Amino acid sequence: MKYEANLESVKKHEVPEWFHDAKFGIFIHWGLYSVPAFAITRRDVIEPSGSGPYYANNPYAEWYLNSLRITGSPTEKHHNKTYGRQFHYDDFASIFNKKIKKWNPNQWAELFKKVGAKYVVLTTKHHDGFLLWPSKYPNPKKKNLYASRDIVGELTKAVNENGMKMGLYYSGSLDWSFNPNPLTDRAHLFTNGNTTPEYIEYVNNHWYELIDRYEPKILWNDIAYPPGVNLNEIFSYFYNKYPEGVINNRWIQITKKQRENILNRPKDTIRENRERVRKPKEREESGTYRFFHYDYITPEYTTIDKIFKTKWETCRGIGNSFGYNQYETEEDHIKSEKLIKMFVDIISKNGNLLLNVGPMADGTIPEIQQRILLEFGRWLEINGEGVYGTRPWIKAEGKTTDNIEVRYTQKKNELYIHLLDKPKENEITIISLDITENSKIQLLGKDLMLDWKQDGDNLIITMPDSLTDTPVFVFKVF
Repeated sequence: MKYEANLESVKKHEVPEWFHDAKFGIFIHWGLYSVPAFAITRRDVIEPSGSGPYYANNPYAEWYLNSLRITGSPTEKHHNKTYGRQFHYDDFASIFNKKIKKWNPNQWAELFKKVGAKYVVLTTKHHDGFLLWPSKYPNPKKKNLYASRDIVGELTKAVNENGMKMGLYYSGSLDWSFNPNPLTDRAHLFTNGNTTPEYIEYVNNHWYELIDRYEPKILWNDIAYPPGVNLNEIFSYFYNKYPEGVINNRWIQITKKQRENILNRPKDTIRENRERVRKPKEREESGTYRFFHYDYITPEYTTIDKIFKTKWETCRGIGNSFGYNQYETEEDHIKSEKLIKMFVDIISKNGNLLLNVGPMADGTIPEIQQRILLEFGRWLEINGEGVYGTRPWIKAEGKTTDNIEVRYTQKKNELYIHLLDKPKENEITIISLDITENSKIQLLGKDLMLDWKQDGDNLIITMPDSLTDTPVFVFKVF
């Protein structure tokens, strides 16, 4: 269909099947912040309280410039000690551009394909304003604030050649090259953005340029978009070129009046509202998202606890930062066992996982991140049949009589039972699961059919004699 530049028209766009099928994508945060690669680790961070301490102690390394601008922050102290007070954040550009000469985009794409990713989302411009492509619209405030290689173009080519789809992230409202004032209060996250005509023209030009030049299948905007723009013009333009494309939900526009209202609210009210909208389901139901179009919602470092009708995608790092933080240890990284169990829970509830890698400045993906990715990929290689192309079943969760958690997915006439722990006995009894009399049950990764019987409403499955240890066992019922 032909989409027009109005809400009624673009809302007719449906999430394409490929995005439902894909389940797993790779997020990449790479830029100037990858040079200092510093942030306080999350185990030491002051938890968000709605006031200054959180931003002074931000565990996200990609927020280095904002943290640096906060007097007395650990980042400022680290920067002055390591680089000196006269060393400006922009000076990292020459170092980054020298280091990226070693980067091989094909190695990235081959790794992502190997571990089972179906799409990739790259940060083309993060909040610091540094561009990862040679734009026809350079930054009017800063010279040379762009990469010396066309990182977006080179990676897009490698990703497409490896059979995955490419998505592009762009920081819509926040750009610290235009706004020198640090964001110091979490409650004012949406009031620190840029709203000048010059900036609006700048970001609009960039999105159209990215769409035309690189043909992305995902538009992943972050932290709002400047007011006064008809977003439906961007959305309809994108859909008319790529009907199979998808758009995330972080395009909210905060008007000048709304900004003033936020700034004038009592802190307690701000904190209450922030806590309320942190939960995706409540945010959806509250109407926060109803005034602009999106294909899916994007909770961050959190998941949804029920089957959710709206398509969703949780994003998180392998560590506790998106950008590479050289000070994160093994303790700061998610274990592959926990990651796999979380992933199964996500897909059982209509979600995707966008798992972030934070490369070093020269493009090297840290060994610990690669190891976890490869462990995740080995599980997917055996159990992917119960993942890719599936949909939520009539219920997401279940349990065995010995309290092992169960998750469900389905595909056509096949049901997949995901057992989130290794049974202690040679039989498992799944509570309240009744299958048809002539069904067959197979443990993925094993060729043999398993014996089973119904005990009232409960399903009893006899396990194979030898079980290989795995975080999640997947049974196919057909």
